Amino acid sequence: MPPAELSGSAGGTHAFDAVVGWPTVWFMYLENLIIDAVEPQRLGRFWEEVVGGERLTDEMDIVETRLAIDGGPELDLCFQRVTEPPSTGSRLHIDLRGGARQDDEVDRLLGLGARHLDIGQGDVPWVVLADPEGNPCCVMEDRAAYTDTGPIAAFPLDSADPDRDAKFWSWLTGWTPMPGSPRALRHRSQRGPLLELCPEPAPKGTTKNRLHLDIRLESGDDPDGAAAGIAERGGRELHPDWGELPWRIYTDPSGNELCVLPAR
Repeated sequence: MPPAELSGSAGGTHAFDAVVGWPTVWFMYLENLIIDAVEPQRLGRFWEEVVGGERLTDEMDIVETRLAIDGGPELDLCFQRVTEPPSTGSRLHIDLRGGARQDDEVDRLLGLGARHLDIGQGDVPWVVLADPEGNPCCVMEDRAAYTDTGPIAAFPLDSADPDRDAKFWSWLTGWTPMPGSPRALRHRSQRGPLLELCPEPAPKGTTKNRLHLDIRLESGDDPDGAAAGIAERGGRELHPDWGELPWRIYTDPSGNELCVLPAR
């Protein structure tokens, strides 16, 4: 059944999911996962090998690789140079699909430069690793929800209120809730990784998240209208002293940074 359209204060075409009663906006889309890196070349090569990406940008200060899901979304992994080393804790991380080949996948990542990481996870069915710069990632066990995800199973994101933030991110990206899992969102094709809103172990501090997501506006979209929609749903625009930028920086209702990029 096609979704019924409705108007929205942020502009663009909205749809209403009759199953869960959530409005979603389809005039923006999730384009990038941004990863801060002390050595973008090294970290970019690692993750490109992990996900089988296609190199888009190869410069000293930024490396970009594209993950294309057959019949689903394209997602660019962008590694930008920063001078600060990783801090403890990560509110957004990558879960990799392991499944029946979990042990083999762990061995492959270790061979590429990952290492085992103890974050107090205890006895769990997934394996926690750190990438070459210490960012945590997990190799997951077999789960039905990970069918057709591709190499990245999910992006778990810490949230002060997962139900609220799942609706925020669904509106922002057009991704829809997984059946029976309203805190897990997925591209409308039902292919590609999940975005999972997880209860946060502690409130967001002042340190910038090392990983964040970028949203891209479509041609004809109103940036101010998108800003108003974000604010109405509990987000906040940030104004760092970084000079004039072509994109705008926000936080979601739990304080996680995100960027909204202009239309191409």
